Amino acid sequence: MSLIVVIIILALSFDFLNGFHDAANSIATVVSTKVLSPGAAVAWAALFNFLAFLVFGSKVAATVGKGVVDPHFMTLTAVACALIGAIIVDIITWIWGLPTSSSHALVGGLLGVALVAGGPAAIISSGIYKILIFIVVSPILGMILSYLISSVVEIIVRHKHPSKVDKLFRRLQFVSSAAFSLGHGGSDAQKTMGIIWMALLVNKNMESGASLPYWVVIACQLAMGLGTLLGGWRIVKTMGQRITKLRPFEGFCAETAGALTLYSTILFGIPVSTTHTITGAVIGVGARKRFSAVRWGVTLSIVWAWVLTIPVAALIAAACFGVTKLF
Repeated sequence: MSLIVVIIILALSFDFLNGFHDAANSIATVVSTKVLSPGAAVAWAALFNFLAFLVFGSKVAATVGKGVVDPHFMTLTAVACALIGAIIVDIITWIWGLPTSSSHALVGGLLGVALVAGGPAAIISSGIYKILIFIVVSPILGMILSYLISSVVEIIVRHKHPSKVDKLFRRLQFVSSAAFSLGHGGSDAQKTMGIIWMALLVNKNMESGASLPYWVVIACQLAMGLGTLLGGWRIVKTMGQRITKLRPFEGFCAETAGALTLYSTILFGIPVSTTHTITGAVIGVGARKRFSAVRWGVTLSIVWAWVLTIPVAALIAAACFGVTKLF
């Protein structure tokens, strides 16, 4: 089996784990508010994950494939080690039930091997700066938007009977969960497309100016959908109930805020974390009720996991690549 085939299999395995791990973000609120059963929510999320590429194009894939590290410094072995680092971090954080970012695990893996392969010259600083800035910006933006949206919604419905409000927002959550799932597919699935794109460029299977092959798009969307179907329930519980208890109108506000944040970053090709975005949005609707409604101890452990994701993935990937250079 050729190394390029091994890398494609690793990349699709990572994409599956991304679905298993991160795609829970797309369905956590709608499952926790009992608007949809887990099975129905998975099918709903998977549909809009798949349709996302038709809406958003491939700017995020291009950033990951050509805008984080210089492909000229990369080898197929380096790409494989970057994926292994990201996969190991995903598995560890899934076991612990922590909603960390698969996207940043992948970026960390790429940074680790690139530094070993080519030193600082292999890093494209402008791409890294954007990612690091939005590690902070995306959850804060999600939190602010969800706080504002939920405040406005509460003013609009304050004279309505609670049962009517609940019934209305149970219906509207179909729309908001679809919107967030569309943003999730437009952001996260493209990152695996980007890594396969990089491998094909490194192996000279395609020219640098060529567009993303259609088979890569289909394979990545299917892998993520299958991952969503089979896993992620540990993180659904963390996202939907452990941070703060959600009602349907709060789930709608969190999903809407998360979707708006993702859409704005996808348009600029910035590979943000859907995990960070929806976590910030959930915190925002919880904080609007009262400060104590947010379980800040759980939130702090999540933030620590965010901080450590990139360096830990980088160290694992660099160590893996260092071992391969010995043989």
